[in-house]
Amino acid sequence: MKPLSQYSDSVQKWAFIFDPSAISQKERLRELEWFEYVSRDLQGISIRSTAENIQTHYWESLFLSRAFEEITGIKVEHKIQPEGDLVPELMDQIENNNYLYDIYVNDADLIGTHLRLNSVINLTTYMERDGWQYTNPYLDLDDFLNLEMGQDYDGNQLQLPDQQFANLYWFRYDWFSRKDIKKLFYQLYGYELGVPLNWAAYNDIAEFFSHNRIDGNKVYGHLDYGKPSPSLGWRFTDSWLAMAGVGDQGIPNGLPVDDWGIRVEDSIPVGSSVIRGGATDSPAAIYALQTYLDWLNKYAPSDAQLWEWVDAGTRAAQGDIAQRIFQYTNWLSDPSFHSLSSPVTYNDGSPRWRVAPSPHGKYWNEGMKSGYQDCGSWTIPRGIDGKKRAAAWLWAQFCVSKTVSLKKFLEGGTPVRISTLNSPYIRKRIDSYGGLIEFYLSASQKQWTSSSLNVPYYSEMAEIWWKNITFALTGELSSEETMTLIALEQDNLMSGLQLLQFNPRIEVGQGRDFWLSRSGSPKPENPDAQVPETMSYEKILQRWRTGK
Repeated sequence: MKPLSQYSDSVQKWAFIFDPSAISQKERLRELEWFEYVSRDLQGISIRSTAENIQTHYWESLFLSRAFEEITGIKVEHKIQPEGDLVPELMDQIENNNYLYDIYVNDADLIGTHLRLNSVINLTTYMERDGWQYTNPYLDLDDFLNLEMGQDYDGNQLQLPDQQFANLYWFRYDWFSRKDIKKLFYQLYGYELGVPLNWAAYNDIAEFFSHNRIDGNKVYGHLDYGKPSPSLGWRFTDSWLAMAGVGDQGIPNGLPVDDWGIRVEDSIPVGSSVIRGGATDSPAAIYALQTYLDWLNKYAPSDAQLWEWVDAGTRAAQGDIAQRIFQYTNWLSDPSFHSLSSPVTYNDGSPRWRVAPSPHGKYWNEGMKSGYQDCGSWTIPRGIDGKKRAAAWLWAQFCVSKTVSLKKFLEGGTPVRISTLNSPYIRKRIDSYGGLIEFYLSASQKQWTSSSLNVPYYSEMAEIWWKNITFALTGELSSEETMTLIALEQDNLMSGLQLLQFNPRIEVGQGRDFWLSRSGSPKPENPDAQVPETMSYEKILQRWRTGK
């Protein structure tokens, strides 16, 4: 091993600071020295990057940018802003060539837009050609959890994952384990209280906790949000329809009908209305919206309609929520879920809560995707070139390096590397994460995916959802009218697009009866009620631990 004294002071300093790590000090020294060496001709350059407002990215901005500058001499301004502000800036830059940033952490939900606009750097080609000398020899792409989320139809890497978090079922394990509560639930519903496997069981559990006090205190059987805002759209486009069973079987998103209800043929979107073979206004989609409305109004706190996703993010940590079907796991890294003073934490610091697979609606079939993962990914607009591109690429790689990744996970709870989760440090503390580590190490996590490659113009299409769902929340439109309007507007928007490749070709409608009589999605009305099903958490954990 090279003597420690032969490394620069900055490399020595940060190799020490980035402990714990998934790799040894020797490996950290080697990796950081590479960043120092390769950036010699880039010293003094300043770059701008931006990411959404979650803890992971605040830490990158406040901490990692300083480390990167000390080691490489490259100054980074890493702006943190709401996703609803970031996406319009990105679209302005790639469509109008208005320079704003050198690199974005942009959700892989936009992968279908990027591939059709040919608007971002193909990182696979860049790593092999112009950027090979700036590509970290220790990057180890095989170590990434879900590299495929940033790939086009041909497997080219257009976006490199920087962080990811899933939507999982969250519940109060301590309450679900109490004999008195379990006994009362069984007396009322005739089956065991456990992790709900379907929406019928979730509804019963929501009703039970909302109508029964726990230790004399009012509690809620459901947590959600409903304020008109971009995040209201995410509440649906982030796989809610897939959980209901709207699309077809097939991972990652269902084929030929995906989790937005869009039908594709040979990678070409041909429609989202049932009359065109889509499913955005299908009985399953209407059921998905109506169920959301029913639970929000019946079982969630009364002010939930005033909340955005950020307001609901840590709300369960206040101690009066029994379960949440749609918990973004990035919020679970917040101290409110772990501090000794938290009502959802035991005196020894261990969590009273757990995460489990999301329950499914009555149209869901085995082989469909099970839920959503947000995959914020490094994305370089095509107009960024030369040394600016090289510096931006180095910054992205630094933020996902093995040296850094474990520390970053401890800050934000948004892993991208398998080595982070398998590290002795995390394995020793696995119980403090309430099942999250077991989820990510299981084969089933591949069933939680981001939005489909088939969504051709994410920014404007996502806007259609939240603006129209607002009418359902106010009662101005029924669930059926709302989903019909969304499907119509989505088809109208797609029909007017002129994209470079895989441009939508919206078909002439053949009628609802024609499509609903065929197998697969769109699926006809299912009048049968689900039979509630639950499973013990221990059995679910065992499934995850055995690779299922």
